[in-house]
Amino acid sequence: MEPEASCRFTHAICRRPADTAVRGLRASNAGDPDMRMFHRHHAEYVGALQRAGLTVEVLEPIESFPDSVFVEDPALCVAGAAIILRPGAKSRFGEREHARAALAERFERCIDLPPDGFVEGGDILVTGREVVVGLSARTDRHGVRALMRVLGDLGLSVRTVQTPADILHFKSACGLLDPNTVLCTEALAATGCFSGYNIIQCPAGEEAGANVIRVNDVVLVSSGHPGTVDLLDRHGFDVVTVPTSEAARLDGGLSCMSLRFRA
Repeated sequence: MEPEASCRFTHAICRRPADTAVRGLRASNAGDPDMRMFHRHHAEYVGALQRAGLTVEVLEPIESFPDSVFVEDPALCVAGAAIILRPGAKSRFGEREHARAALAERFERCIDLPPDGFVEGGDILVTGREVVVGLSARTDRHGVRALMRVLGDLGLSVRTVQTPADILHFKSACGLLDPNTVLCTEALAATGCFSGYNIIQCPAGEEAGANVIRVNDVVLVSSGHPGTVDLLDRHGFDVVTVPTSEAARLDGGLSCMSLRFRA
């Protein structure tokens, strides 16, 4: 895999929030999302991807799956292939059928992860040199071993790390800034999982801002994290802020609302 493939894309797939998202999963109760605002924020998110140079296809909502707006969790697009993952949350397992239906039309290689264990896309960080997978409440060792076999056949190396117990998904606490640089929380940096990378630690109190995504020449950052924006600006990154307050009520962030790939 070319290093730039980790942050340079041509296309993205998103899915509009279902009105049933008010029943979505959440680790803590920060209140139900305001669905009118959630739809508005999602449209702004899609617009930010388009302005970054992507052709974005927005799929219809799936009311039977409240968390289906988070399209990254049931699938992984990498190395010219689409891999249908195995979500660790039982209420989300059926989303993989919808992911397969959407991706099989767009990828010549659409691969089902073998039925052994669980992996969610929110725990997978593709960098310029490897694929880092964080073990979490939603991703287990059996699933990672199955993913290793699939990605190995695609010529990709996989490294497994342990996500701190208080973090839902590995990428809840980190994001790629360029092929060799990550933004992450102090707690995640302290684990040593990014040894050998350039590490930028997000400011204390803005840990939720660590879930950034690099899209071509810009870095998308969730609104409400001014210290993170200033820090990245000082490091020379072109930052664009996107509102995600309603997605955050469902433990969602920037990376999980799109599948980004190069056609």
